[in-house]
Amino acid sequence: MKDLSDIKAQQEGQGFQFPGEFEITAMGNASADLKARVPQILEGIGLHVLHETVKHRHSREGNFLSVTVSFRCETREQYDLAHTALRADPDIRYTL
Repeated sequence: MKDLSDIKAQQEGQGFQFPGEFEITAMGNASADLKARVPQILEGIGLHVLHETVKHRHSREGNFLSVTVSFRCETREQYDLAHTALRADPDIRYTL
């Protein structure tokens, strides 16, 4: 699997531009109150969460929940840290 830092834009002006506003989705256990926890985790690492963008969706069986939220970050390192912090939570299975 490629390391995210190795991915480069094919043309100038494409790809991630920092600082910027980004969206992240975390999927995990439906019983874990991820609607509240995902923004809290992101704020806990110093990111500015855009609370009005928080949306969620239950899986077909209702066992899992995906939470999508937008946030502002200044650097690629902060973006990577957002994924790392969310994945460290035992109730979050993966992030996109």
